[in-house]
Amino acid sequence: MIRRDYILRMLAEFFEVLSRIRALKKGQKWEEASLAGDQEFQRLISGGAQLALKLSETELLARLINGEPTLAVRDKTLMLTSLLKEEGDIAAGQGRHLDSKACYLKGLHLLLGVLVNENIDELPEFVPRIDAFLIALANSPLPMGTYAMLMRHYELAGEFGKAEDALFSMVEEEPDNLGLLDFGIGFYQRLQAKSDDALLTGNLPRVELKASLEQLLARKKTELARTSTGVQ
Repeated sequence: MIRRDYILRMLAEFFEVLSRIRALKKGQKWEEASLAGDQEFQRLISGGAQLALKLSETELLARLINGEPTLAVRDKTLMLTSLLKEEGDIAAGQGRHLDSKACYLKGLHLLLGVLVNENIDELPEFVPRIDAFLIALANSPLPMGTYAMLMRHYELAGEFGKAEDALFSMVEEEPDNLGLLDFGIGFYQRLQAKSDDALLTGNLPRVELKASLEQLLARKKTELARTSTGVQ
C-alpha cells in the first residue's frame, strides 16, 4: 500500500508539472518551459536536459532504477518518455533541431522498450503515443535500429502492414544487405502461420504477404548471384 501511494503521488506531481510545461509551450514561452522541464529532469535522473541528451537509453534507465521498486521504474520510464517529448518540442520551438531530434528518438526508444511487455492502451493518458513521435520526426530519416524496434513492436501488436512499412524502410536504406533480406524473409515466413482474418485485421492480406515474400526472395537470389560473380 505504501508503495502504491508513493507511485500515485509521484504520478500526480508529474502530471501537474507536465500540464504547466504544456501550457508554457502553448504560449510559446520557451525559456520558462525549458526551465520547468530541466527541473523535472533533475528530479528524475539527477541531471538536466543536456545530461539526458548525452546519456544513452541504457544509462538513463540505470538512473531511474536506482533504489526504486519495479513498478516505480516502469512509471518513471513513462514519465521520462513524456518529458523527452516535451523537451523535443521545446528544442524545436527554439530552433535547436539536432537536440529536438535526439530527444524524440530517445523518448520513442524508451516507449518502445516499455511496449515490449505492455499494450499501449494500458499506458497513462499523459504518455505520448508512437505516432506523436513519428510525426515529430517526419522531416528526417530514422536510424536503422529505430525501424527495427518499430517493426518488432508492430508485429507483436498485430499491425503487420506497419511492420512491413518499417521493414521496407530498412531495405530501401540497405538494399544489398543479405542479413537484412534474411531478416525480412523470416518476418514473412512467420506471418504465413497467421490466419487470413488476422492478416486482414493487421492490414497485410495474404496475397500481399506472398508477393512481398517473393520480392525479397528474388532480391536475395539476385544479390547472391552478384556477390558470387564478384560484380560490384
